[in-house]
Amino acid sequence: MRRKSGIATVAIMLIGCWPGDAQVTERFEVASARISPPGGTGITSWNDSEASTFSATNIPLRTLIQMAYTVDEKQISGENLLGTDQYDIAARPEGGGMLTQERLKPMLRSMLAERFGLIVHRETTTVSGYALVTAAGGAKLHASDAARAGQSAILRGRIIGRAVDMHLLASMLGRPRGVPVLDGTGIRGACDIDLKFEPDDSVDSSLPSIFTAIKEQLGLRLESRKVPLEMLVIDQCRRVPTEN
Repeated sequence: MRRKSGIATVAIMLIGCWPGDAQVTERFEVASARISPPGGTGITSWNDSEASTFSATNIPLRTLIQMAYTVDEKQISGENLLGTDQYDIAARPEGGGMLTQERLKPMLRSMLAERFGLIVHRETTTVSGYALVTAAGGAKLHASDAARAGQSAILRGRIIGRAVDMHLLASMLGRPRGVPVLDGTGIRGACDIDLKFEPDDSVDSSLPSIFTAIKEQLGLRLESRKVPLEMLVIDQCRRVPTEN
């Protein structure tokens, strides 16, 4: 089970930055969605991918939307329509089979639309952020020999990536900073990354700041810049789900 809390050390597994909204071809055959009963632990949890069913306990609508559309909290507008309730979800796909991350997302989008009446649209705004560029002296990247990207994790004071391209690396670097980072390196190909830096809340770490670490360990740097940010705007949402 994966658990989400406010603790900064929880790993964030990345599956992409902004997927296209392809036409939904699969739905959940059975999807139970109800407001979580009072008196529970209040801890949000959901099963990892590669399962044959999807289940979640005490999960906010905000988190379901983040999972369905692969967006960060800062990319959601209109959260006042979502309320503060938490929900218990139990669902299985039509025809069975394993629920990979990519297969799960359109099913969640369909469930949110059908059961919660969720209607969204996209907008682009300009915000303060960074561009990831090559530092003086050139990049210090190690080309990956992996055939495809593996799981990538953002930990407290560490970013690990297997066969990541610069677009994904820029997105990962935006998480610790809390602002968007765009790739401006022009570098192609996939690299293996193991970046170690001082967490923002550390008082006795011997590690360098994230800015210094990026320059010393990767031969890159973060340059302050106004950058476009895609927003997912909530137009309509019911807080009480309809019956299956």
